[in-house]
Amino acid sequence: ASCVQHRLVVRDASSLQLLQLYTCLDQIQYIEWSSDSLFILCALYKRGIVQVWSLEQPAWHCRIDEGSAGLVASCWSPDGRHILNTTEFHLRITVWSLCTKSVSYIKYPKACQQGVVFTKDGRYMAVAERRDCKDFISIFVCSNWQLLRHFDTETQDLSGIEWAPNGCVLAAWDTCLEYKVLLYSLDGRLLSSFRAYEWPLGVKSVAWSPSSQFLAIGSFDEKVRILNHVTWKKITELDHPATVASKKTIVYKEVEKSPTVDTERLSFPPTRELASSLFSTQSKYDISQVPVSLQYVKPVADRANPKVGVGMLAFSADNCFLATKNDNIPNAVWIWDIRKLKLSVVLEQLCTIQCFQWDPCQPRLAVCTGTSRVYLWSPAGCMVVQVPGEGDFQIVSLSWHSSGDSMVLLSKDNFCVCYLEREEV
Repeated sequence: ASCVQHRLVVRDASSLQLLQLYTCLDQIQYIEWSSDSLFILCALYKRGIVQVWSLEQPAWHCRIDEGSAGLVASCWSPDGRHILNTTEFHLRITVWSLCTKSVSYIKYPKACQQGVVFTKDGRYMAVAERRDCKDFISIFVCSNWQLLRHFDTETQDLSGIEWAPNGCVLAAWDTCLEYKVLLYSLDGRLLSSFRAYEWPLGVKSVAWSPSSQFLAIGSFDEKVRILNHVTWKKITELDHPATVASKKTIVYKEVEKSPTVDTERLSFPPTRELASSLFSTQSKYDISQVPVSLQYVKPVADRANPKVGVGMLAFSADNCFLATKNDNIPNAVWIWDIRKLKLSVVLEQLCTIQCFQWDPCQPRLAVCTGTSRVYLWSPAGCMVVQVPGEGDFQIVSLSWHSSGDSMVLLSKDNFCVCYLEREEV
């Protein structure tokens, strides 16, 4: 699904054939599929309205108007039959039921990075709250939206919460001014508290491993600390130095190469295809000899949100690899072997890393850097894929299909779908 101004376009994922076209009341600012892919939510934040469309019954539609309360966020519940709307100033969360048309209210949600999270099985929801200048967490049962647990947290300014994939442990972390990560059980008991240091800027990013055995914490001190699920103690620290010295680490460096043109095909005036190949720069990967000095950017200390520390973390689906990005070294992706807790690969790009995401089915990482190329890494090696097309298609984000057979590449104004062929066994 994609939106163009006030129109919602639904296409077949394999053929891109147009399936449905819906018209909303105003410009669409957010869309989201229900978990069963039968409904699509369209949020019109400026109007405080949510419109819902059905793929099975195109004539059916639903409109939710928050009125004077306004609207700043909207999302589906895991069952795909309830919609959660957050009103302006985070006064409340309204839960709308598409089945019974009933309405429930959750008061005092906190405006933070990640304040509403669901367990992977969809049974429970945790909400970060702020009451009387104190932080709290409420856990709700998603089947009837009844409050299961409500407890205060030992935080000064709660920044985010995240369930472990098995749904047994909830991680909560404090503001970047206070290094503190808290781990709670489903019944609200504090299992453990972790603090790496006291005074400098603290937690910047957090990621659970798919097996729930590890919790990776990216910090402003350019390190990743990994906690284990048995004692909740640190088992290792992963450094991101500007110089890669280990001979056991493979450094792939992106280099530009001149386009090769067959002289027999030269003609005047040149064809469009030939002109495109003549003036487009191509790139490839070279293996660098260690030690390798990476491009290091010194952060500006007197500005808010300094470009320093580990801001991006992601575990592979098989639990074997961890990909990280240190904002001080914006052109590099670090890939760690979790089985050995060692740095395995560094991808050094020509441009700043915009986004990376693991294939949901196998250890294969896709990276984009704001250019018209997408980069793929797997344990077998890495490659550069040039996106064909006219004009300058700058990829700023990407998303894998759940099957791992394709991915969507997004620019500011356009998108394209990249299909990957599976190897015959």
